[in-house]
Order: sequence, then structure tokens, then C-alpha cells
Amino acid sequence: MKHFVLAVQFLTILPVKIKGEITGQSLAKSLMYFPATGALIGFLSGVVYLMFSFLSRDIAVSMMIIVSSVLTGALHLDGFADTCDGFYGTKPKEKVLSIMRDSRIGAIGVVGLMCLFLLKFVLLLNIPPHIFLKSIIIMTAFARWVQVALCFKFEYVRELGKAKSFMRYADKREFLFASLFFCALVLILTGITGLAACLISLLPLMVFTKRVKKRIGGMTGDTIGAGSELAEIFFLLFVTMFIKMQWIY
Repeated sequence: MKHFVLAVQFLTILPVKIKGEITGQSLAKSLMYFPATGALIGFLSGVVYLMFSFLSRDIAVSMMIIVSSVLTGALHLDGFADTCDGFYGTKPKEKVLSIMRDSRIGAIGVVGLMCLFLLKFVLLLNIPPHIFLKSIIIMTAFARWVQVALCFKFEYVRELGKAKSFMRYADKREFLFASLFFCALVLILTGITGLAACLISLLPLMVFTKRVKKRIGGMTGDTIGAGSELAEIFFLLFVTMFIKMQWIY
């Protein structure tokens, strides 16, 4: 329970807090509960959607995106914007890391966020109402599972940073537990088609991670956040494609 609360504390602004010292090992163990915390975020976002759905779908989706961004403290959006700024152009590794460390957002980061919000809004509007809530829960859980996978697979390239303890102490146990929970959740909610959408979404994510590794040699908290945001977009994109091909009814 402690590590679940720690995951909620790190990934959201919900008023929960672990008392006492938090070790690097404890942070790594909380990775097991990242998909569950993602599902919680998706559920709460879905509640917001239902609260405003009596007005119109576009208003409900807009409010859901806004509230979910606040609920997560815009943590991964900040990482996405910093990654856009850092990786734009052909800058060397040291310059990329320096730009991502800068708290100020650049023009490319702003454009990236605008494109991200626009694409997410349009894709969400194309998800039919009868599978909307299930899709939101899976989307947010999938994005947090991707964070676990990135922490497990890649090295941290900075000397210091929030993500260092997660990546340093993460091992197979956390990854397997998170993966089993996530797969069970998807199969219960949508069956094999939802799991297929997640698996296919990993293909463009692999292209992204390969480029990141080539440029800076590993991951930072910002690039993990960017991967999380891209995971949501790719999942929604492939679910929309499945719907158009009548693989999801």
C-alpha cells in the first residue's frame, strides 16, 4: 500500500503523502503501481467527462483534458515541451541536455504542446461514447506502463534528477508486476483488441526511443514524460483506426 500511495504522490497532485524518508529503492518499487495510478487518473478524468457531457461532447472532452492536466501537475506535458525544444535541430548531446534542463519553454515547445492538445482533442472526439470511458482508462494506464518500461530498459543520462532513482533501482520484478496488472486490466475492459492497439502503439514509440538513445545515449525525466504523452496519442490513433476498420464496435 505504501508504494501505491507513493506512486499516486509522484504522478498526481492528489492530497496523499508518505511520511518519513523516501529511499531510491522505495521509488523504484512504486513503479509496480504506475499503471494502477494511471487507471485511477483515467477514471477520475472519465468522471469529469460525464459531469460535463450533458452540455456537449466537445465541451466535456475539453474539460476532461484540462482537469487531467491539472490532476497530473502537467508533469509529463512539461517533459514533452522540453523534449521538443531540446531535440529540435541537430544540437550535440550537451546542448540538448542543457536546453531540457532550462525551466523556460521555447517556441518549439509551445508549438509541440499546441499540436499535442489539438491532436488529442480531435482523437478523443472520434472515440464512440459506448467505449469512451474504457478507452480513457486504458490510455492513461498504458502511458504509465510505458514510463515503467522506459525506466527498466534505459540508462539515466544525467548526474542528478527526479527519475534517477526510478531508473537506477528498477528491476524485473517491478516491470513484470506492472505488465501483468496492465494486461489484465486491458483484457477485462476491452479484450484482445484493446491489447492489440497497445502493442501496435509501441512500434512508433520504439522509433522515438531509438532516436532519443542515439542523440543523448539514454533517457531523462523529460524524455520519459514525452514518451508517456506520445503513448496516449498513438493509442488513441490506433483505436480510431480500429474503429474505422470496424475491428472495434
